Amino acid sequence: MKNKVLSLAAAALLLAAGCQSKSQPGSSVAADKTADTASIAPAQTADVSKIKPAKPADILARKQVPILCYHQVRNWRSTDGKVGKDYIVEVQNFRDQFKMLADSGYHTILPDQLYAYLNTGAPLPSKPIMLTFDDTDMDQFTEVRPTLQKYGYKAVYFIMTVSIGRKGRIEYMTKEQIKQLSDEGNVIGSHTYDHKNFKKYQGKDWEEQLDKPTKKLEEITGKKITEFAYPFGLWNSEGIPELKKRGFRMAFQLATKRDEKEPLYTVRRIIASGYWSPKTLSNSIKNSF
Repeated sequence: MKNKVLSLAAAALLLAAGCQSKSQPGSSVAADKTADTASIAPAQTADVSKIKPAKPADILARKQVPILCYHQVRNWRSTDGKVGKDYIVEVQNFRDQFKMLADSGYHTILPDQLYAYLNTGAPLPSKPIMLTFDDTDMDQFTEVRPTLQKYGYKAVYFIMTVSIGRKGRIEYMTKEQIKQLSDEGNVIGSHTYDHKNFKKYQGKDWEEQLDKPTKKLEEITGKKITEFAYPFGLWNSEGIPELKKRGFRMAFQLATKRDEKEPLYTVRRIIASGYWSPKTLSNSIKNSF
């Protein structure tokens, strides 16, 4: 594989186009209630080794679990464009959003729990939610991690391996930080090598964008990688058999309708927009799932 080096401009472009969402600015309304962190149960793991996929109709019949997708968590800069700000949640707003989640009684779950629930109806904690973070940005370690720990929350990090350890205007997590997140009980998932559109894969793309990145992440974490997030949220049915061959159990898109034949490989997420206040996020969760 060619050793491609993304320029800072290209990295910024990936950030701006990294996922697709429709969001609307909202007024800033923070939750007033103080979170009782003792009542927030940590995400539990589920034994899924013996679970067989259920019929698609049975999976689709179950109520969807809210799944949020974040990218950068930092304060806006004068150089950030209107579109880019949709993918950048400012630090205090992010903290306020998570206080709202905790005050509202949301409990985070991880992929094993979601997989067990979708296929068998296994019970979930009250008000379950899954938190996901795409693209390996450094602030997911420096800003997100302490906030997650404050509320006893766990998350899924979808790693784009080309950016691991990169420094510059946008800095990215190192191998050691990714492993630390995994060791602390979070889940690491695959997000390709360099964010190439999944719908365009052919020939060696399956090796370059799936096989090699997955192997690298498994070497870093010492764990099998079983979850995948589509770049830009874009997918096609022709590529799903390639994910299955490689042992992926679930794949995550964005806000489009789930596939009637492959709901496990078209799991829905919504982007937590940088324009959303905690109240707007709360309403979006309720209205979207």
